[in-house]
Amino acid sequence: MVDSMRRDEEKKLIQMTEAVEPENAGTRVDIFLTGELGFSRANVQKLINDGTIFFKDKQLKANYKVKVGDVFGIIPQEAVPIDAQPENIPLDIIYEDADVVVINKARGMVVHPATGNYTGTLVNALLYHCTNLSGINGVIRPGIVHRLDKDTSGIMIVAKNDIAHISLSEQIHTKKAKRTYLTVVRGNIKKDTGTIETLISRDTKDRKRMAVVAVNGRRAITDYRVLERYGKFTIVRCKLLTGRTHQIRVHMEYIGHPIVGDPKYSPMKTCFGIKGQALHSESLVFTHPRTGEVMEFHASLPDDMNKILTRLRNGQFN
Repeated sequence: MVDSMRRDEEKKLIQMTEAVEPENAGTRVDIFLTGELGFSRANVQKLINDGTIFFKDKQLKANYKVKVGDVFGIIPQEAVPIDAQPENIPLDIIYEDADVVVINKARGMVVHPATGNYTGTLVNALLYHCTNLSGINGVIRPGIVHRLDKDTSGIMIVAKNDIAHISLSEQIHTKKAKRTYLTVVRGNIKKDTGTIETLISRDTKDRKRMAVVAVNGRRAITDYRVLERYGKFTIVRCKLLTGRTHQIRVHMEYIGHPIVGDPKYSPMKTCFGIKGQALHSESLVFTHPRTGEVMEFHASLPDDMNKILTRLRNGQFN
């Protein structure tokens, strides 16, 4: 009876996944959730076996084939000691209260520890700065609600507790939270505005890349608006309507305008001396998980992108 009551209490704080879309119907649930949650497949299978992930209050099996509209719940886990150590790394904090931290992530900073990057990450910095972080995403990614690629700069939000994490995660999944990005791409985009809608999946020839595919991918939608044109280059603002891995980078390459400096999707010689893609998460709008207030924040451009814009406006195109 006590265990049953505890489980009922836990389920009041469950994190829900996004509903299964038609293109993913028929996929094994462990494979679907691996992409949905960003965990390893082995970790997802363990969570399923432990009963931490459930469906319609029933125990899941890893080989269950998902159906359109399925939504899965994840019970928050208690945080346990993490191997990553707190490090006194400066953070550009835009806003902070008892529930959230909004930061302007530097280009080149990895978000969380992983193979080859166990120190110097945003998580290491957060562990030093904060006395508490949400534990829903496990011990390797405490507080991390969403992520930015290593060489993408800009605004991120971090959750300090599980209630905030669940609220923010749901807002991102349901598109209630709005994110915009500023980027510099190669070539002259002819249309002033547009929407790019494709399926995206792992590149079968290079697992570190994502690619637009005809089938068996996840729906990805990006709105864009041209801000300035300079012949060989275009300054663009992008709005994410979905949040797939490398989405803007893949979509810009797909329409023939790869992002300047992108090492994966713009193999041409790097110009302007930028190290990494010229992509910046510039704004975030969300509803505060405790107060219900709609909050909007902007992250200033890093120096390297400001220099690119200055050179373009001065007619220096290399």
